[in-house]
Parts: sequence; structure tokens; C-alpha cells
Amino acid sequence: MVKNSFISVISQEEKEENRGSLEFQVFRFTNKIRRLTSHLELHRKDYLSQRGLRKILGKRQRLLSYLSKKNRIRYKELISQLDIRESKTR
Repeated sequence: MVKNSFISVISQEEKEENRGSLEFQVFRFTNKIRRLTSHLELHRKDYLSQRGLRKILGKRQRLLSYLSKKNRIRYKELISQLDIRESKTR
């Protein structure tokens, strides 16, 4: 597992100041999701890690839906920085 491949969008100063912000929480969940996904590629039958991944995905989804309802601009900036969702084209 390579730790350098994970994203570092938020600077060190922002991490120290805004640990409770919505963006930081989504950032942390995204890093955990990517780490667990790479772990599960090697260990396919690790069912406890699969359960943990599903729980973290649900938490991140709830935070993102809350953010999209409250502040659509911050939501769009965050998903574009983290590259976690594809834009919907109609």
C-alpha cells in the first residue's frame, strides 16, 4: 500500500484549524475509502473491512447530501477537488 498516492488537497495549516469542518470530514472519509479500497483489492474476503467501507461510504454520502442542500457552491467545489463524483450531463 502506497501512502503517497492519497490526495492532499487541504494544506497543513487548514488541517490544524478546521478539523471539524464539513470539507475536512469528507476529505478524511475519502482518504479512508481509498485506503480500504486498495486493501480490499488484495484481501477480497475481508468482510469486516467491507462492512467498515460501507459504513464510511454512508457517512460521507450523508455529509455530502447535507452540504448540497445547504451550500451548493461549496459542494461543487469539494467534489471537483476530491474528484469523487462525475458530473451529470442531460
